[in-house]
Amino acid sequence: MDYLYYVFGILIFIAVVLLIEGTYMSWNAAKGPEAERVARRLRMMSAGAHTDQQTASLIKQRLLADSPALQKLLLQLPRVQLLDRLLEQSGMDWSVADLLGLSGLGLVLGAAMGAWLGLPAPLLLAVAAVGLALPLLLVLRAKAKRLARLGAQLPDALDLISRALRAGHAFPTAMKMVGDEMNDPVAAEFRTTFDEVNFGISMSDALMNLAARVPSTDLRYFVIAVIIQRETGGNLGELLDNISGIIRARMKLLGQVKVLSAEGRMSAWVLGMLPFGAAAVIWTTNPQYLGVLFTDPSGRRMITVCLVMMALGALVMRRIIRIRV
Repeated sequence: MDYLYYVFGILIFIAVVLLIEGTYMSWNAAKGPEAERVARRLRMMSAGAHTDQQTASLIKQRLLADSPALQKLLLQLPRVQLLDRLLEQSGMDWSVADLLGLSGLGLVLGAAMGAWLGLPAPLLLAVAAVGLALPLLLVLRAKAKRLARLGAQLPDALDLISRALRAGHAFPTAMKMVGDEMNDPVAAEFRTTFDEVNFGISMSDALMNLAARVPSTDLRYFVIAVIIQRETGGNLGELLDNISGIIRARMKLLGQVKVLSAEGRMSAWVLGMLPFGAAAVIWTTNPQYLGVLFTDPSGRRMITVCLVMMALGALVMRRIIRIRV
């Protein structure tokens, strides 16, 4: 009797362990890191496809929303693919529906906060506009940071491809080596291009998709050089070495320009934020002193003229300190 009791207990223990292990394996297959990596690569490939209908059918279409009804509604919006491309270039996991939903939520929260604080109508509209634009600004900032990281990694990636070609590897294999041995985001982009070629897309179309996904001038130089070399011939390894050297020299010059223009950028930030900081302090200490500007018609006109002049001044300062290399 005791023997059967212990056997029964062991069997129950094994069953519970197998149940937990099966549950974990099911979750890992659907939501684990490997599944997320595969889904991310598929999303990147589908967002970059700008080929003909037969080629595009080889790639899974990127969804704008999780709901089929919302997907159909978003497809009716003009230029909605531009938002989708922007999200893909930023490297964020948001969909177009997520971006629009967060923008609408920011608009409502901004308007509610302005009404709760008792702000005048112009400031209320400004706060609501900031809440509406905040998600888009976050996406643009993420895109800029991702492109900066990719630009810094690109010379090393080109050197790796050049060395692989000199060692006798084929060009697609060299791109796969970049995807395997380097870090994201450049590794993810080259892995996506290699996967597209494996799926049957021509090398030229896959490279054009890469240039469409990554709006980088340096990367487009690489894509154009490879496409021309495949049509006319030549030493691709030497060509990539020259492009890598040019990119490094340009980045060095750009760093020197940023150092020399740092004082101008700081002055622009101080001059742009000083009026708003002074207004916030005055509003906190003596609201009646500043309230005349919002209640009197002449004061509202003065605020409008000042905001327009400040916007023009910010644009001028931006043009002065923004030096393209």
